[in-house]
Amino acid sequence: MRREATRRDAPVLRFEADSVKSPFRALVFTMLSARTRDETTMRVAGGLFRIAKTPEAVLALGRRRLEKLLYGIGFYHEKAKHLLGMCAALGAAGYRNGRVPDTLEGLLALPGVGRKTANIVLARAYGKNTLGVDVHVHRVSNRLGLVRTKEPEDTEKALLRIVPPRYVRPLNRSFVAFGQTVCLPRQPKCAICPLNKICRRVGVREPCAPCAYGKK
Repeated sequence: MRREATRRDAPVLRFEADSVKSPFRALVFTMLSARTRDETTMRVAGGLFRIAKTPEAVLALGRRRLEKLLYGIGFYHEKAKHLLGMCAALGAAGYRNGRVPDTLEGLLALPGVGRKTANIVLARAYGKNTLGVDVHVHRVSNRLGLVRTKEPEDTEKALLRIVPPRYVRPLNRSFVAFGQTVCLPRQPKCAICPLNKICRRVGVREPCAPCAYGKK
């Protein structure tokens, strides 16, 4: 999955190379990515980071200018509010110059930060053995037949029961990259998928042309 996604230049892999050195960038990008196309998040986040690289700089923008910078992503009014609240909370807690908490509890205490976002930041920015389950991880793991779950939190628990510890941290990165490039939400590229012989294709109603597998 990682090799195929790398060959197809998955957006998450391009961002990860840049964000791994900055926990703050990883946090902001993940917050912005919710309910937004990956390409759009990359573009908007890149524009924001060219202007504001720290919580202090984001706060200095103010609500109106920040909303203009975030225009184009889903729920940008709400996300601007959460970003400003998160940055203010970091300052109040004594975090400066792009530092963010390195614990699940500390991250969850920030406005707008949920369990998925916190786990992704801990894994990508701090190298901790956590598993963030977003829409890609939830979809791909269910489609493959690894789990049968309805909600992302249930998917996280189910995967943690079966995934060997050494694969927990890189799982989000690999599944997201694969979900962005091959195992798409609609019309997955089953014909060229390296996993098509073992995938159970759960929820895939019709085989994608020119796919010859057609398992349902």
